[in-house]
Amino acid sequence: MSGMGQVVVTAEKTLKASPERVLEALGDYTGVRSRMLTEHFGEYEVREGGQGAGTVVHWKLAATSKRIRDCLFSVSAPSADTLVEKDANSSMVNTWTVSPANGGSRVHIKTTWDGAGGVGGVFERIFAPKGLRSIYDAQLTKLAAELDA
Repeated sequence: MSGMGQVVVTAEKTLKASPERVLEALGDYTGVRSRMLTEHFGEYEVREGGQGAGTVVHWKLAATSKRIRDCLFSVSAPSADTLVEKDANSSMVNTWTVSPANGGSRVHIKTTWDGAGGVGGVFERIFAPKGLRSIYDAQLTKLAAELDA
């Protein structure tokens, strides 16, 4: 037992827009995604591509003022309804899944990473997921405003 636990954070929202439109928006790293950022994100930069799979995008995520993660995500689309962002700098993986719901769509984000062991790990499991979920809720609200307008 290494005491390493996987941390999982999820958030979801139902939108009026079609699944196709939502997926297109989520994959639009040069446009929509840059407008979905909250104050927790800094140094956002598309390094390669910019539309869906093959995109490489950088940002710094400040979960708290003391905990800033430097993220460099490579984007893949393993299926027609999914976008996956894998961080080159850590074990963090973001999976965006869009499914039909109520004449519109439901967008679900799941982020996983390998938590630290020991006291720091317990702290991370208790506090980081809650903070990250509230950041995602804010991002999904911005996405809804953009697409439901």
